[in-house]
Amino acid sequence: MSKRPDPEMTDHESPEWTDADFARAKPFSKLPASLQTKLRGRPKAESPRVAISLRLPPDVLDAWKATGAGWQTRMAAMLASHAPHTKTR
Repeated sequence: MSKRPDPEMTDHESPEWTDADFARAKPFSKLPASLQTKLRGRPKAESPRVAISLRLPPDVLDAWKATGAGWQTRMAAMLASHAPHTKTR
């Protein structure tokens, strides 16, 4: 097997790390807290969504999708505004 990289598989914007690159690298836990927070990704939602399976007529689903990007959020808002109110004890 050849040790030469395949020129078509070479990513010029993200070259392979050298030994010097690895020597300069720091573990995540050694980075400043402010940078760790930025690198952790999206913050957790206060009220995360719940995945369900829902069977809808194709024409209903097509109509919602035809409204463009954000259709799921708009559908959720419509369902929430028409949800039956629950009684508190």
